[in-house]
Amino acid sequence: MAGMSTPPLPSLPEWEISRWFNTERPLRLADLRGQVVLVEAFQMLCPGCVSHALPLARKIHQSLADSGVAVIGLHTVFEHHAAMQPHALEAFLYEYRLTFPVGVDAPSDDGPLPRTMAAWNLQGTPSLLLFDRAGRLRARHFGAIEELPLGVALGQLLAEGPAAQPVADSAGEGEGACADGACAVPPARS
Repeated sequence: MAGMSTPPLPSLPEWEISRWFNTERPLRLADLRGQVVLVEAFQMLCPGCVSHALPLARKIHQSLADSGVAVIGLHTVFEHHAAMQPHALEAFLYEYRLTFPVGVDAPSDDGPLPRTMAAWNLQGTPSLLLFDRAGRLRARHFGAIEELPLGVALGQLLAEGPAAQPVADSAGEGEGACADGACAVPPARS
């Protein structure tokens, strides 16, 4: 995506999901090969997620689902755990009319970061990840993202074959707690 650096990122392990919404069966990244996959990692109490990321993910799902783009939500809670339980998420998804599949990131046994968030080394929420049709991570962005650069990136991924391409990684604004554009993971305490 425009303005992103392109250091190589390691391939990512399969997500670890404790519960799914808006799908009849559990999903795996491997099951989505053949499609361009947009994963939107979010928290329902994250201002940037609610105002920017989720409306954009909903728009992409409504516009491009029939074009080979799978939109998947990853509810990855690293703060306010008591307020963001699955029953609250279910009501949130209904109220915000989010119909794409949403997985609840499995909690960690030994810290505040959920398993997929930690394994994928996400900086916070919202975080957007794009996978090509072969299942390779092609872009990762932390924070709010503009529609046009994302649309260009999706169009490029839809137009190309399974050949390897560089991976992009970028961070939006928000280097601490929640700001309008993103909620950053707090630094580890020693």
